[in-house]
Amino acid sequence: MSDNDIIISAEDRIAPTTTADAPVRPRLAKPRRSAAEKREGRGESKPKAKTRRRLPLPHFDFTPLQKLSAAGIAMTTLVIGGAVIWHSGIIQRTTQSAIAQVMQATAQAGFRIDEITVAGRDRTPMAQLASALGANHGSPILAIDLGQVKDRLEALPSVRAAAVERRLPGTLHIAISERQPIAIWQNNGEHVLIDNTGQVIPGAIAGYETLPLVVGDGAGIRADELLAMLDSEPTLASRVKAAVRVGNRRWNLMLDDAHDGLEVRLPEEATEAAWHRLAELERTQGLTARQVRMVDLRVADRMILKTERASTPPDPTRRKDNGA
Repeated sequence: MSDNDIIISAEDRIAPTTTADAPVRPRLAKPRRSAAEKREGRGESKPKAKTRRRLPLPHFDFTPLQKLSAAGIAMTTLVIGGAVIWHSGIIQRTTQSAIAQVMQATAQAGFRIDEITVAGRDRTPMAQLASALGANHGSPILAIDLGQVKDRLEALPSVRAAAVERRLPGTLHIAISERQPIAIWQNNGEHVLIDNTGQVIPGAIAGYETLPLVVGDGAGIRADELLAMLDSEPTLASRVKAAVRVGNRRWNLMLDDAHDGLEVRLPEEATEAAWHRLAELERTQGLTARQVRMVDLRVADRMILKTERASTPPDPTRRKDNGA
């Protein structure tokens, strides 16, 4: 043994320790290797990624004209389909049913017709008003179409204008303005009342016998025009009892009596001037007080008179011719 040798004594040795005496050291977790690292450690190659196969889609190469045609066909299909559904009535029936249910609910809530009042009625029958109204007591008042009721009322022959008012919760008020008769029109053997527009007013003429009588085809529609002209000479106009329309072109007037009075034949044109001329002659000369049966004013620069022919008594000295 040389001097350079290292001698280890027993004290210098570290005695072995038991498990209980040994200090507990924390165990470090080994880092996990990825699947790729494991494969590399085992010498395995990386698996290839799986890919989904897609079915090839057909490709259409449309021209702009073809695309426009296709859009037009699609739009036409939609329109026709909608029209078919609409004309089938499904939408209308569904809507009407829903509205009817709502209106019935409002009636049950108190908004129903409990009273119907009418103002301005004289000659119009109540049955016609009720028919034009189209509703009865107890009907939903909110379901009444006021515009339609107004149109139906004004379509009645005797009604000139009408107004319908809803007075909630349960009163329906109707105000009508009836046609006022201005003359009696004799046509085809019948006598009817007419207003200033020539509209026939249904009903009896009782109580209106003093109105002027206009006779003939076209007389009804021109009656208001005639009466306006006659009123320009009120004194003479009060004596006109009848006016006969001749050929739907001009008038013949009957003064003092509708059948046996003085006949005045007015011209087709300048009618008002001829009427004023007759009135002036009556004021200045008392023309109608003479034995005149007819005055013809159809010629502007002259007047033709026709007088009554007095009856001639038989001559007693004249013998009868007995054919002998």
